[in-house]
Amino acid sequence: MKRREFITLVGGATAAWPLTARAQQSAMPVVGYLRNGTRAVSARSEAALRQGLGSMGFVEGHNVAIDYRYAENQNDRLPALVDDLVRRRVSLIYAAENASALAAKAATTTIPIVFRIGGDPIQLGLVTSLNRPGRNMTGVTFLQTTTTGIAVQMLHEAVPNATVFGLFVNPGNANAEPETRETRDAASKLGLDLHVAGAGSVEEIDAAFETLLQRHTQALVVVGDTLFSGRL
Repeated sequence: MKRREFITLVGGATAAWPLTARAQQSAMPVVGYLRNGTRAVSARSEAALRQGLGSMGFVEGHNVAIDYRYAENQNDRLPALVDDLVRRRVSLIYAAENASALAAKAATTTIPIVFRIGGDPIQLGLVTSLNRPGRNMTGVTFLQTTTTGIAVQMLHEAVPNATVFGLFVNPGNANAEPETRETRDAASKLGLDLHVAGAGSVEEIDAAFETLLQRHTQALVVVGDTLFSGRL
């Protein structure tokens, strides 16, 4: 996330919720940082968060605390992690992708949640409107579901002789189904064969690639997911 985007998000979020609610927090506000990935590949994201807070006068360990929670690519751990943040009464929860945003939404309707996702927040049920998110959630989206079809077209132009395409996706991502559907539509319009390979854990990645190789895949589209960061 760019620095200016984060400043706008957090500034807007803190202005949207009553001061009385924040006054009930501890003297040093706590930001809950929630991701379904691993900390090993999140150094840049953490640094961006600290930079964004710092630009508004919040310095970690000085006048703000950050509680980092990682699910280590195990989505079933997210509910317990976010429940801990709620019990700690953090001032704000930063949810870094689809799965963590959905877990945070299910856990609280009062703590402000700022999300950074790749899907459609309306389709995922996070907000009711892009212009007026409502409730306790706001954030940014890269709307990856509107670009996977374009990725297929661009890849087809780059390797016009390739007729067998592969799609690499994490089936545990809430965005997997619409992304797969859009990619299938794009491939069909171009007369391409598309094979979908799913990996929901690190252990499944090699097997998924082997499946694509067995199907003589000539070009590959990889859907963005924290599970694949630093591994593909």
